[in-house]
Amino acid sequence: MSRPLYRGASGIGGKPAVADGAFYDPKEPGENGIGGGAFARGGARKRHLAAAAVKVGVLVLAAAALVASVAWAGALYAGRGAAARAAAAAAHRGYRRLQEQLVTDLLDIGELAGGGVRAKEAEVCPPEYENYVPCYYNVTDAVDVSDLGGGVLISYDRQCTRDAGVTCLVAPPRTYRIPVRWPSGKGFIWKDNVRITGQEFSSGSLFKRMMVEEDQISFPSDAHMADGVEDYAHQIAEMIGLRNEFNFNEAGVRTVLDIECGFGTFGAHLFERDLLTMCIANYEASGSQVQITLERGIPAMIGSFSTKQLPYPYLSFDMVHCAKCNIEWDKNDGIFLVEVNRLLRPDGYFVWTSNLNTHRALRDKENQKKWTAIRDFAEGLCWEMLSQQDETIVWKKTSKRDCYSSRKSGPELCGHDPESPYYQPLNPCISGSRSQRWIPIEHRTTWPSQARQNSSELDIHGVHSEVFADDTSSWDSMVRNYWSLLSPLIFSDHPKRPGDEDPQPPFNMLRNVLDMNAHFGGFNAALLKAGKSLWVMNVVPTNAPNYLPLIFDRGFIGVQHDWCEAFPTYPRTYDMVHADGLLSLEKTHKHRCSTLEIFLEVDRILRPEGWVIIRDTAPLIEAARSVVTQLRWDARILDLDIASDEKLLVCQKPFIRK
Repeated sequence: MSRPLYRGASGIGGKPAVADGAFYDPKEPGENGIGGGAFARGGARKRHLAAAAVKVGVLVLAAAALVASVAWAGALYAGRGAAARAAAAAAHRGYRRLQEQLVTDLLDIGELAGGGVRAKEAEVCPPEYENYVPCYYNVTDAVDVSDLGGGVLISYDRQCTRDAGVTCLVAPPRTYRIPVRWPSGKGFIWKDNVRITGQEFSSGSLFKRMMVEEDQISFPSDAHMADGVEDYAHQIAEMIGLRNEFNFNEAGVRTVLDIECGFGTFGAHLFERDLLTMCIANYEASGSQVQITLERGIPAMIGSFSTKQLPYPYLSFDMVHCAKCNIEWDKNDGIFLVEVNRLLRPDGYFVWTSNLNTHRALRDKENQKKWTAIRDFAEGLCWEMLSQQDETIVWKKTSKRDCYSSRKSGPELCGHDPESPYYQPLNPCISGSRSQRWIPIEHRTTWPSQARQNSSELDIHGVHSEVFADDTSSWDSMVRNYWSLLSPLIFSDHPKRPGDEDPQPPFNMLRNVLDMNAHFGGFNAALLKAGKSLWVMNVVPTNAPNYLPLIFDRGFIGVQHDWCEAFPTYPRTYDMVHADGLLSLEKTHKHRCSTLEIFLEVDRILRPEGWVIIRDTAPLIEAARSVVTQLRWDARILDLDIASDEKLLVCQKPFIRK
């Protein structure tokens, strides 16, 4: 069992420092039925005035510098010959460029610091925020779910507004403990780290998947399926036509979307077979599949088949799995099956396990009607039913485009076909058939070779092989540097870079990693190449070049996201958050939201004693440091080992005890 990482002294003391005029008023309910933000209106006017003063000061400084440069140039021109004036003009142009860059950087610092003028630290949120997830219906977070009565099923859909995020620090429960490191953490978690009620412990379906022993929850390897998850995976492999589940990779299966995954046992098993599973499930106020799966160290995020497309590109997953999930596939003219078809690669598999598929269930006329509708929808999508055994059916998506023109009925091909929709309404048409990425999974390079991508594969994404090679080499070097920095030595009274004589952090120190601006996925690739026992959620910002299809084609997983919105996950779900060039990206787009807002969201999803590494230009890093100190993070600015105008900001989140 792992022990909590040692930290340098933070000097926090565990109590919130309340800014002048900033308080939490429980009488003023805010978004989602919970009280308003911790930075209240009393301090807002002061912050705006302070921010305005900073900006005015920056403008005055910039103007003074500009006047000085003009005076200097005039002095050079006066009484000189033509050659001297030409030289002076050239010198002035160079100086002017430096001056313009100075003005730009000062204004950027003003924008960043404008949200960080407060010298005081951020408040700790009230206890009802412990499991707060912005953009989702959170009213049951503040009450005992058992009070709602048994059998209550609430449907949650993502609805983000600009004021939905937190403005205070989401603290862990009093009895929270640092999660157990991988792979031990796959088998058990601390009970108090997740929100789950006694009623849910004793309910039939959940009781079969877990065992509760004093302060921990354990997950036996055969807990998910009646005959054991290993037998279940073996059955699926045989239904596909393979000898066993060890042959999934040879058949082209690497990425799996697991809909309503229970507590991630299927994904945990497939991980041992070099398959990468993304679990999605609705937001749940208690007993959350996503929260518990992430606590075990298995990839997961909040997502649902309701009214919107999932934020993944088309043709991204080799298999979609639904074991007794609550999706009504026969409803809405099969539109949920159309969404599955969008996400599946050609020749990919849809595995559906349901009580509806048994002979006993099909004796009921209503069940027979549902099953027939689902079968007809599948045929209309040109899916082939490979096999049925007991409750499980395996369909295979077609790889033949001409099938769509020879069908008697079925959804039309999409006219406007966005590759990576961002929470757009579900589209009742077939996507991806015209894409260059329409490649049958059996014809694709298998894992792990697919992570490297050859020149012809890169051409599909408009990426030159030389650029890709340089990116790969750069990240291999950076990861060696990054890993050595994950040490309390850099925060000590006499900080230093850990040297060769200092012990390296263990290979399994981190498990859940999030890359806020993933680009090609090079950070992910370098971490795996270095033998680190982790997985990466590769995030492509909606305002960045969209290389998410390339990331999936490399055998990784990821998602599109707008960092001015809350990320679809629960608090305390990631061990490290990495951001390369994100501040510059936001600067280019005129700071659509403040740096403080973005970092507050990072703090929400980061585990206590978790790490943050930010790489960006020196002025932006300097300004960002002043912001993160408000979050009580330990922070240190470091130079890169290479010649660059960029710097690193390495931070560690403290364990705040209420």
